[in-house]
Amino acid sequence: METTETFDTLVRAEFAPRSSYLNTASNGLLPARTVTALHEAALLRAEGRPLLPLYEDVEACRAAYARLAGVPAGRVAAGASVAAHTGVIAASLPAGAEVLTAEDDFSSVLNPFHVRGDLKVRAVPLERIAESVRPDTALVALSAVQSADGRVADLAAVREAAREHGARTYVDFSQSAGWLPMDAAAFDFSAAVSFKWLLGPHGAAFLVVPEDLGGLSPVLAGWVAGERPWDSCYGPVEELAHSARRFDLSHALFTYAGLRRSLELVEEIGLPALHAHAVRLADRFRTGLAGLGHEAGEPGSAIVSVPGLGHLQPGLSEAGIEVSDRSGNLRAGFHLYNTPADVDRLLDALSR
Repeated sequence: METTETFDTLVRAEFAPRSSYLNTASNGLLPARTVTALHEAALLRAEGRPLLPLYEDVEACRAAYARLAGVPAGRVAAGASVAAHTGVIAASLPAGAEVLTAEDDFSSVLNPFHVRGDLKVRAVPLERIAESVRPDTALVALSAVQSADGRVADLAAVREAAREHGARTYVDFSQSAGWLPMDAAAFDFSAAVSFKWLLGPHGAAFLVVPEDLGGLSPVLAGWVAGERPWDSCYGPVEELAHSARRFDLSHALFTYAGLRRSLELVEEIGLPALHAHAVRLADRFRTGLAGLGHEAGEPGSAIVSVPGLGHLQPGLSEAGIEVSDRSGNLRAGFHLYNTPADVDRLLDALSR
């Protein structure tokens, strides 16, 4: 775990926001090292130099995410979006299978199951999802942390209920990977984008599958999904990768060049330190909100949403405070580059 001095030194070296940026739940800020890597990768293309070295960044990112997720790298596929990963899982289910979901979860976790048209998709309140698993449930799909309001799911209860009834589990870690320690090994499938709390550019998302690949069909597979990709460029892919790499999508090489450096920073600081810092600031904000007479939500999440105040977002942005409006909520997300001064500045603006 990083000391406070090391934490602060790393943050100052990598970030210099020009606003009180409290919108990581939408997009994380890019570290300076990531911006440099993106520039260097773009120069390879501009100057006509070989791009082959960038494929090493893809594998480095796969390995780094695997370490953060607590799984072997062979269980991690590198793709472009959670929706695409959800689509692969949805395509594997038999007609009539029941998928249990949380009400108003993020659409990327839900919509691919709905558009199948022949699945039974059942939605229940997040706090009731574990008790709602039943013997005919094939899959439980939910976000670890809700995008709209920052509620943290009781994943342990969901996992145990799914095991009891023989259901599989699919967890979207997009709003938690990077501040909340995760145990992807405890679930059958999981996914996460990299442009939020993992501080990467847009264009990369990871999928974790079981060791036996979970019976998924690589319906989106192209040449990069081959066991020998460079021998799989023409005609049908004769031999798919023996690992989760068979679910890879063509890689956004510049993105992975930058993301490699972002993940290095996350690992340097460590998830325990990131978690403690983010939650401490979020709980400071909750305490201040309560003093102003606003609902503050439960402690323990890095995301805080204030009901009914979403309409204030444009004015706050003009004042140099970046938050978001989600479902009418004023949503703030606290990460490593935020400080108590950011919290107090937002509270002061709300008090006025």
